[in-house]
Amino acid sequence: MTMMIAAVAVMLGVCSCGDDDDEQEAALASKVVGSYAGEEILTVMGDDSNSPATYVFAKASDTTVDLTLPGMSGEGAMSLPPMQVKNIVLTKEGDVINGKIASYTGTVVNADGAEKSYTVSDLVALFGKDIVVVTYTLKYGNMPFAFVGSFSGTKK
Repeated sequence: MTMMIAAVAVMLGVCSCGDDDDEQEAALASKVVGSYAGEEILTVMGDDSNSPATYVFAKASDTTVDLTLPGMSGEGAMSLPPMQVKNIVLTKEGDVINGKIASYTGTVVNADGAEKSYTVSDLVALFGKDIVVVTYTLKYGNMPFAFVGSFSGTKK
């Protein structure tokens, strides 16, 4: 009977070490928040535009972040204001932190003062040590085509 109690105590002691993983998961957002400077590529109808950009990730909860996509200067309808994508869910696989959201819809006010809706879909953010790679699709206002965005940058 004593040996059985000792064996159960050892098994419970080993199983309780799993709480350390929960603490690491809870800190995911804190590990990735900040500004990342790098190169953004937006593809529209087969045409690419490359430009320097800064992507900003803010903590929403312990396991989610909000992303501010930078605006884009252009003529008329090709000018885009900064847009937010909220509650990107973070998970960890090895040394990489993954951020994903299937779809997010929001509204912004453009340079003319008009309110425009936008949808960001299929967003994936991969965080390594002080680097991030982001891919997504953006549908803005009534534009008949979508922007396909990609960004890679390093933490400032």
